[in-house]
Amino acid sequence: MSSLQRTMLKGKLPPTIPGGRIGRADSFKKSRIRDYKPGMWNEFFAEKEDVTVDEHRTFRIYRTKQPEKPGPVLLLLHGGGYSALTWAHFCSEVTSMIHCQCLCIDMRGHGDSKVDDEDDLSADTLAKDIGDLILKLYPEEVPQLFVVGHSMGGAIAVHFAHMALVPNLIGITVIDVVEGTAMEALASMQSFLRSRPKYFQSIPNAIEWCIRSGQVRNVDSAKVSMPGQIINCTTNKLATNDLPLPDDVLEEAHHNSMFPNPFSISEDEESSPPGDDAADGSSESAAAGADFKKPNTTKSTTEAAKNYTWRIDLSKSEKYWVGWFSGLSDKFLNLRLPKQLLLASIDGLDRTLTVGQMQGRFQMQVLARCGHAVHEDRPHEVAEVISGYLIRNRFAEAASEFRCHMPSC
Repeated sequence: MSSLQRTMLKGKLPPTIPGGRIGRADSFKKSRIRDYKPGMWNEFFAEKEDVTVDEHRTFRIYRTKQPEKPGPVLLLLHGGGYSALTWAHFCSEVTSMIHCQCLCIDMRGHGDSKVDDEDDLSADTLAKDIGDLILKLYPEEVPQLFVVGHSMGGAIAVHFAHMALVPNLIGITVIDVVEGTAMEALASMQSFLRSRPKYFQSIPNAIEWCIRSGQVRNVDSAKVSMPGQIINCTTNKLATNDLPLPDDVLEEAHHNSMFPNPFSISEDEESSPPGDDAADGSSESAAAGADFKKPNTTKSTTEAAKNYTWRIDLSKSEKYWVGWFSGLSDKFLNLRLPKQLLLASIDGLDRTLTVGQMQGRFQMQVLARCGHAVHEDRPHEVAEVISGYLIRNRFAEAASEFRCHMPSC
């Protein structure tokens, strides 16, 4: 290459950055830090209430404001281990699209609900709890109810509709639960539960785990839903009762991650000056040995990390798992109601539902690029699908310039 060509090429290059090394550790690391500050329930709901059904059962409910025009009540049932707050972002989205009110319930053994026998999680008991609660909330006349359930909540929604416990039930949507695939997954469920951490140092650390583990892919959803899944080990109360967190707790959690990337090297531990690039290998090794910090694994530190744990021990509910999902597909198809099924993958259908779908006995919608918590990962899209379904069946009116999309896979 001639000198003239070199000069021309150099003239087209961007200017170099002064100061030696590009992208120091502090600025690079700050760009990777994510905000895990927990969200508050009142950002999404108009009211919360503890409803006493009888002397043995009190259930926590969350409701959105009354719609401007008459519309149905969306009865939202969460999955196993979740709480009513899992529907927070979905409620904000769906109430902006159609005239409706959302009613979210902490089911038995979950969230802030309190019952005498929290270990009884049979399908019949959970469905009866929902029926008794609805009749308690609406003693004179039950409004039009459209029930939506996710995972275990979807199975309970089918049982609830099948048992015909309340009048005026107009339809059902089940999110990512199918009998065939659910029964196959039960064999590995205990292994999955054992793989989860038993304790968390703080609420932001729990939210961080929720995102890093892939349980929820939407960080905004995790900020609201995760505090409803864990309790304070000292007070034994739900983590939502500790909110809002003090600034010093947020600052500490911001800098102390319990889940560092095992394939990354922390750049904050660098002690050599930026210009010390001429040091030989022996001096670098000696400096590294001198500056190396052993992990702090003392008993006090370990105990300090045990500030929060799971609200419910799902492994103890194993004896009820088969009852949740056994015969679910036939019960779903035989419901004399408009039915909708939302899946995260087209491969989730079992044989019974595949035949039923080909016969046009229910509407199916597949939402790609999301995990099992479909309504948390993509709340806007789920709200669009359910809103469109309610409008097409003339159960609700559009609240804005909402464009109803036809179902598709």
